Amino acid sequence: MSTPPDTFLSLHIAVVLLAAVVIGMVIGWLTVLTGAPVAAAAIAGVSSAGGSVPALRTLIG
Repeated sequence: MSTPPDTFLSLHIAVVLLAAVVIGMVIGWLTVLTGAPVAAAAIAGVSSAGGSVPALRTLIG
């Protein structure tokens, strides 16, 4: 029997990245609702998504 090919992403990494994207979208949307420019909201969303990855990686095990 042959072994199945390795997956591109593990389930753990996929869940962490999906949660980070959701966090980034929520923060970006909340920033837009405060009246900030869309570019500032995008920067806030991307930075919060990137900042949440290490924390989510340790929390979701």
